[in-house]
Amino acid sequence: MTAKLRSDPAFADPDAFYQLLIEAHDGLNEQQSAMVNAKLILIFANHIGDLDVIREALAAAKAGV
Repeated sequence: MTAKLRSDPAFADPDAFYQLLIEAHDGLNEQQSAMVNAKLILIFANHIGDLDVIREALAAAKAGV
């Protein structure tokens, strides 16, 4: 079975995630904030570990940009 990008809501409390994300950038300059985002992407991609899912996620993120 091929893995598929999950697009349904997965958070019980999405606002709590958003708050954590905002707090992670608190006090950082633009370059530091970009570095945190890049590291977070790599950590999440490693956690996912499935290139097909990552391809779908990249395409979804890029759509409409």
